[in-house]
Amino acid sequence: MRKQSLIEFARQTLRIEAEAVSLQKGHVDQSFVRAAHLIARCSGRLAVMGIGKSGLVGRKLSATFASTGTPSIFIHPTEGLHGDMGMLTKGDVVLALSYSGETEELKKVLRLIGLMGIPLVALTGRIRSALGESAAVVLNAAVRREACPYNVAPTASTTAMLALGDALALAVMRLKGFKKEDFARIHPGGMLGKRLTLRVGDIMHTGRENPIVQTTQKVRAALLVMTKTRWGSASVVDARGKLVGVFTDGDLRRRLQKDPGLLDKSVGDVMTLRPQTVGPDQLASDVAGLLKKIRVDNFPVVDPRGRPIGIIDEKDLLEEGLA
Repeated sequence: MRKQSLIEFARQTLRIEAEAVSLQKGHVDQSFVRAAHLIARCSGRLAVMGIGKSGLVGRKLSATFASTGTPSIFIHPTEGLHGDMGMLTKGDVVLALSYSGETEELKKVLRLIGLMGIPLVALTGRIRSALGESAAVVLNAAVRREACPYNVAPTASTTAMLALGDALALAVMRLKGFKKEDFARIHPGGMLGKRLTLRVGDIMHTGRENPIVQTTQKVRAALLVMTKTRWGSASVVDARGKLVGVFTDGDLRRRLQKDPGLLDKSVGDVMTLRPQTVGPDQLASDVAGLLKKIRVDNFPVVDPRGRPIGIIDEKDLLEEGLA
């Protein structure tokens, strides 16, 4: 196959799959609403089932439900026939995936699910199938054709089931009032957790690593403080310890060219007034964006009384993967 032909073949595959997903918009109807409410009211767990490619999609959907506030497990139907049906309890809901709706292994557990009195939601391409007839609610995930040139390999159908399942998971999330704070609570690790939970107070530098000078101190003395802490700036406070300005390496370079006697002047006479500050409870990810917007290297961290209690530097955010 020539290079250009291969490119067009791949693009055709993507067009078919995109059309399959777009087709699902017409399948979001009252059955979808009933399924979402049924899962949202579930007092137990959502048990997802599927065989083959549908099973792989089901595993992903189970993980999505769990990560958005709906406790969920995946049960392989074959394993279910050999004891794993014992994982189901009163209050659970089953979400079963099968495009044909006639998968033999899945059909064998349908009767058991009914005997246990557990509500069943079907996600299938054939609503009149054995699976569809057994379900309390049926979600239609039918597509016109597979992306496979022989219309055999599950491609467009599995993409459509995944997309419709994601829509269901997020609809349930909305019904349950699941918020960003809830997401952070169950995603404490990795970048998502950091962006949603890491606060300025968790990584700011305090004590001897927080450069502070008085307005009455000479620039020469301020430079010594800045050198010891390596941040290239110092918070300037008045007699009450309240932040009134900052003095930075940039201030020094700009002013020293015009004033050779700068080192013997008071910091209060040459500092930058009204600097940008942040609070210890602010999200570190928000501060990373603020640093880029204002184009500075660090911010003084102040308490509610305006006293500098720390400093946060761009390097700290880089180390956390936030900058």
